[in-house]
Amino acid sequence: MVITGKDDGTDSSSSENDYIKKHHKHEVKDNQCTSSLVKHIKAPVHLVWSLVRRFDQPQKYKPFVSGCNVQGDLEIGSVREVNVRSGLPATTSMERLELLNEEEHILGMRIVGGDHRLKNYSSIITLHPEVLDGRPGTLVIESFVVDVPDGNTKDETCYFVEALIKCNLKSLADVSERLAVQDRTESIVRV
Repeated sequence: MVITGKDDGTDSSSSENDYIKKHHKHEVKDNQCTSSLVKHIKAPVHLVWSLVRRFDQPQKYKPFVSGCNVQGDLEIGSVREVNVRSGLPATTSMERLELLNEEEHILGMRIVGGDHRLKNYSSIITLHPEVLDGRPGTLVIESFVVDVPDGNTKDETCYFVEALIKCNLKSLADVSERLAVQDRTESIVRV
């Protein structure tokens, strides 16, 4: 398992490793790769979670998603059809909600179909409160496991998936931090 350190290039802290050991357990087969990525966001957990928990609206922060359609109620077992923006080697992805824990801020999903090469892909994203620069912040950890496609190596596969997740986490940070600044500004204006 590869653990990506803090944004400043330092090694992961022991609390990050503890969260990974507790929440990010994947059964990894010989033909699969796995990794965990970490992002520190300067916005409170409740705000970041309000974006992450919306299994029906991943386009709110995932830049490669152009739209999403979920049939029925949003609950464990729900399946969404995600439309992927051009530029990626896919146009659609069918994804099932595997885990949604509102109290502990955990979301798990599995890809169950689509026109891409990510077979047996599943991921877990967890949010944990922390203090950044004296303000409420969020430690986000996202882990995954996926089959290595024929013709690719484990390293190539992990690199590709990690690049997508890093882009999603950067966008999640940008959107969350913008909302947090708006929220702080609005509370100052109300005073």
